[in-house]
This record gives sequence, structure tokens and C-alpha cells, in this order.
Amino acid sequence: MSKIEVKNAEGKKATTLELSSDVYGIEPNIPTTHQVVTCQASSRRQGTHAVKNRSAVSGGGVKPWRQKGTGRARQGTIRAPQWAGGGVVFGPTPRTHNKRINSKMVKLAMRSVLSGKLADNELIVVDELSFEKPSTKQAVALLEALEVAGKRVTVVVTDDDVNTFLSFRNIERVRVIGVSEAGAENLIDNAALVMPVEVAKQLEEVLS
Repeated sequence: MSKIEVKNAEGKKATTLELSSDVYGIEPNIPTTHQVVTCQASSRRQGTHAVKNRSAVSGGGVKPWRQKGTGRARQGTIRAPQWAGGGVVFGPTPRTHNKRINSKMVKLAMRSVLSGKLADNELIVVDELSFEKPSTKQAVALLEALEVAGKRVTVVVTDDDVNTFLSFRNIERVRVIGVSEAGAENLIDNAALVMPVEVAKQLEEVLS
């Protein structure tokens, strides 16, 4: 079992939590993590980039000058690629950037990220995130107590914890996500990962 200190709202040690070594104590698999993060980033791309080729550019229906006798190079249309305002050669076209990867690799990547965060002391578990109403001031105070204010922080909350989500969402350099949104890319892209005990246990249950 892997052990981690559980902190309270004042940033002090509240208790110790035992976590499964199969989720929070493995040797991080860096190649798999890289492959999964790259896949997730690529799948977010819309793929709507496009340019007009010579058939899509308007105009150019008339030959600009006769074939011979002018002393100039022969031209068939003013919308050829070498003309200003002409079509683009080999430009991007709309396509999908989606990649597929199996669920075992996704889970291994998440376990690798969580284990790496714990080993690097970048995983912070708090006893609870209790906000009776949305309060950015209270959220900032919590980050200062945890000594992560000003860092890039990812806060993982339960999916139904609306008040906590609203409290953290407007803080600069802080990203708050629901536990169902947690993925290797979301968990690794930060300098500190904050979550309550409930979320840590929920992730452990899903990834075991």
C-alpha cells in the first residue's frame, strides 16, 4: 500500500491515507503515457482547416494573353498557384485527427501519472472540499494554505460538486474538472494535482 498525508483546509496534516500500490505505486510507463496523451490531444483537434486550390478559387476563366507572340511565358489562368490570388498547392484539407487506443493503455497511463505525481510530491489529497456556496475567496485561501498558489494546479472534484467547481473555475492557472473527465492528459499537465479523499478512492476503484 502507498501512504499519503491527508491535509485539511488549513494545509495541516489531518490523517494518513493508504492507497493501492497497483494504482499509486507503480513504475511509471513513460512510452505508454506519451502515446495516450498524444492520442487524447489529437482527438481534440477539429480538423476543419482548409484552403482553396486552383479549382476552388473564383475567377480565372479567361486565358490572360495569347499563347504565342507576346514574349511572355505562356499562362492558362490567373488563378494558377504561381499567381497572386491563385490557388494553394498541397494545402490542408478537412480531415479527422482522431486516433484510437485500447482501454488497457488508457488505464495504465493514468496509473503511471498518479504514481509519478505521488512520487514527485505533486499529489495533494485533502480531507474534503466543502463549499456551502460558491466562493472564489475561500478557494484561493485553500490553495494558499496548501502552498500551491500561483502554480499550475488541477483540482479534481466529484461530478455533482457544483459549488466547488464554481469556486475554482475563475482562478488564474487553476483548472477544475470532474472525476469523470480525469484522463492522463488532464492529470499530468500541472505542477500540483489536488483532490479530496473521495475522488482518490474513486480513481483507485476504477483503475484497480
